[in-house]
Amino acid sequence: MQSKHAKLTWANLLFPLALVLFEFAVYICNDMVQPAMLAVTREFLVDASWAPTSMTAFLIGGALLPWLTGPLSDRIGRRPVLLFGVAYFTIACLATYLVSSIEAFIALRLLQGVGLCFINAVGYASLQESFEESAAVRVTALMANVALIAPLVGPLAGAALLELAPWRSGFLFIAGLSFLALIGLYLRMPETVEPSHEKLPLSSMGRDYLKVFGHSRFVLAALCIPLLALPLMGWIALSPVLLVRDLHMSTVEYGLMQLPVFGGLIAGNLALAVIADRWPLGRSALVGMWPIVGGLAVMVGGVLTSSAPQYWMVAGMSLMAFGEGLAFGVLYRFALMSCDLAGRGTISASMSMISMAGYAVGIELFRQVYQASGLTGFAVLSLCFSLAYVLLGRKMVGVAMAERAAPAERQGELVGQSA
Repeated sequence: MQSKHAKLTWANLLFPLALVLFEFAVYICNDMVQPAMLAVTREFLVDASWAPTSMTAFLIGGALLPWLTGPLSDRIGRRPVLLFGVAYFTIACLATYLVSSIEAFIALRLLQGVGLCFINAVGYASLQESFEESAAVRVTALMANVALIAPLVGPLAGAALLELAPWRSGFLFIAGLSFLALIGLYLRMPETVEPSHEKLPLSSMGRDYLKVFGHSRFVLAALCIPLLALPLMGWIALSPVLLVRDLHMSTVEYGLMQLPVFGGLIAGNLALAVIADRWPLGRSALVGMWPIVGGLAVMVGGVLTSSAPQYWMVAGMSLMAFGEGLAFGVLYRFALMSCDLAGRGTISASMSMISMAGYAVGIELFRQVYQASGLTGFAVLSLCFSLAYVLLGRKMVGVAMAERAAPAERQGELVGQSA
């Protein structure tokens, strides 16, 4: 069983790098496909409105099995569960060559989305157990930069792929990345729990989940994550339609417009990695609320007043993404540690279910609002999600920061008394 690391070294970063390669493969399976969705709908002779449904199905798949993978990894170990999940995802990507209708394609997208169930509920639980708190936040932020190459490169790679090869060949590339991750995890992934040979009764799992979902502070802390991320998730899902169909940009121009958005997200994560040991944990999340709300307010203003709204949309989303990068790693740690009523795998699985269900519902809401109100509806809904995040996030971050400050204050008092 792996002990916690106090410091980051190249030796103990090999496991996170293998994990993030799998995460990259799963995410690019979503981001790289979105630019190709117009080609997919043309091949299957259906309306372009099916395009965001692909992402919705993928995210629903991500909400299907964390309830099982998390507790199962608590019982038999993180390592065997994650290795199985990586192998499963690889096969699901290769199966794309078998589909011949939009219905079968969407069903397979749902099955591919199940790969998400193994990242947060198993992989990130193991990661958090392998490092101490500040180190875990830094590793999470650094990993996010690598994983974020997927939405940064995905649109460009997807657009370029359409010029060179059939859209299905992208899934062959994704399967290859996943297979490489499988090899890396097999060689370097530590086991962070003591495996048990006891059976895992559903009644016991149910009781654990009732305890976790009945813990109001945990639920509210976990809800901060989808509220924070939904504007960017909505952008990923709908920007092919917003930019290419509505604003008549080419697929290459569409891909280039993603660069500053995800560049802002990477910059925010890098900033978090630098300041994690210098600022009180949580301060970056509070600071990040300003560019989040300000950026989306800029986007709304540009959509309402400008004759070239795409540039205001990109500028606003870039600011928002920077704020998200400052906050995400901290919020994940705060939510995971806000409850001690079950194993970390179960708690992490509960977070994943809340996030994936929130993403699926939120993106479908984006789709409905966009169809009713166009660009304006998309921009206003994004701002509403960010305001909801700020209202809830300020409270939950404040509680978590107060908890961490209290032991330090008590320790200072004891030192003063002994002096």
